[in-house]
Amino acid sequence: MNATPVLQVGGLLPALEAELTDEFDRRVYDQAAPLSPEAAAEIRIAVTSGRTGLKADLIDQLPNLELVANFGVGYDGNDTQALAARGIKLTNTPDVLNACVADTALGLLLAAFRQFPEAERFTRAGGWAEGRNYPLTRRFSGSTIGILGMGRIGAEVATRVEGFGCEVLYHNRRPVEGSSAEYVDSLVELARRSDALVITVLGGPSTKHLVNAEVLEALGPDGILVNVARGTVVDEQALIAALESDALGGAGLDVVEDEPNVPAALLDKPNVVVFPHVGSGTHETRADMKNLVLANIRAYLAGEELLTPVALS
Repeated sequence: MNATPVLQVGGLLPALEAELTDEFDRRVYDQAAPLSPEAAAEIRIAVTSGRTGLKADLIDQLPNLELVANFGVGYDGNDTQALAARGIKLTNTPDVLNACVADTALGLLLAAFRQFPEAERFTRAGGWAEGRNYPLTRRFSGSTIGILGMGRIGAEVATRVEGFGCEVLYHNRRPVEGSSAEYVDSLVELARRSDALVITVLGGPSTKHLVNAEVLEALGPDGILVNVARGTVVDEQALIAALESDALGGAGLDVVEDEPNVPAALLDKPNVVVFPHVGSGTHETRADMKNLVLANIRAYLAGEELLTPVALS
């Protein structure tokens, strides 16, 4: 065993917890029982998830903290300003989950356009056996898909929908060199030109409510909103208002603002599909994420370069 203490903040993948226990001196942070000054001083490394993160008050309690290893590509649960101010390094787990999150986005697109979950419920409830026909839905193939955030995951989404003959548009802070998709320099204009808008940007203060009432209005009464990023990117009250007034055609959501609390107004609508934040939730991807967290910790302790550092400013 490596005697290095590693502080676990929040729940993690059980397999990761087990390996942290086997390889390091894993200690679990309990908010109800703050660390003693002596115990806090021993912590150089903390492991957390994007949903939990380390907040400023906990960071302040750890005078010798040097590294936060984040399980997940999204790290917005961490107070990055507090980390940067102290020169504390942060890693995340990009790339290894791109494919599964993009698969989830594709699934949500198909489910929202064709109302597959609602059609399945119709069958289970006996509607088909009673001789009734399920209402007609919308064709997905050949539609125009707007992507907000043409990063690693956005590019994977683009590849998938292009296989369905879809036209791909995207909006970023700047054009992506080498992308075959058309860049649109206004998010509102992207929404106006798209049949569906797929959100793949990082969460955090800079993107909070980026998709607001104006964007949803531009997407229009036939438009579909798909979010596999963070719930905070969407103004949820504006989304609910647009759905209730039929100003938006539907939504496919893997995330909501106050997880795991999904507003009843979203659950009650047949044109809304809500997943329980399962974007990267496969055995293979979670194992890859676990291995990357551990590899970053090992590299740091060995004095080597971090594999996936997050640039903090």
